[in-house]
Amino acid sequence: MVFIDYQNAYALARNGFSHPSHSVTAGQFDPLRLCRLIIARSPYRRRLIQVRVYRGIPDPERQPGTFSASHLQNQVLRERGAGAVTVITRPLKYPRDWPRTPAREKGIDVALAVDSVRLGLRGDHDVGIIFSTDTDLEPALEATEELHGDPFPRCEVAAWQTRRNGSRLSIPGARIWCHWLSEADYREVHDPTVYRRPR
Repeated sequence: MVFIDYQNAYALARNGFSHPSHSVTAGQFDPLRLCRLIIARSPYRRRLIQVRVYRGIPDPERQPGTFSASHLQNQVLRERGAGAVTVITRPLKYPRDWPRTPAREKGIDVALAVDSVRLGLRGDHDVGIIFSTDTDLEPALEATEELHGDPFPRCEVAAWQTRRNGSRLSIPGARIWCHWLSEADYREVHDPTVYRRPR
């Protein structure tokens, strides 16, 4: 089972593999194709059970265009996933001086962390892979490492390896496997769909 922090993965791909002037599609990727690539490269025989995508959702009143694009993208991800992709959303948090200060995701990392541990405790998978570099997720790794052992699953991580980013999730004293993905890997799973409709 793979847990994807979508905005974190998108931002790292966009900043690492493209130029700020590039299309809004730069940084987008197909979660199912990405996870199939990760599983195919594993030295072990594995079967992908589920892809869980975590992301913030804009307010339809404040950002109607962005909300529509996000809603459409989430719908397409679910349809492409044919039952294997679940999208978990939480409303973005808008500061008082928005739009001068941009809206931020709130609770997404907590939802991902809780689910990774909860579904592991429930025995839904035997390997959980967290795709993110957000250090707020380290407690989930710590809990999984502490609980690991039959029947609790093992945890692994995944990250884009770019010229600007060589970081990955890790915790002291634990050997957690990282699935590093290159720019060539990103190009293989890039999603070129323009979800925002012209006005």
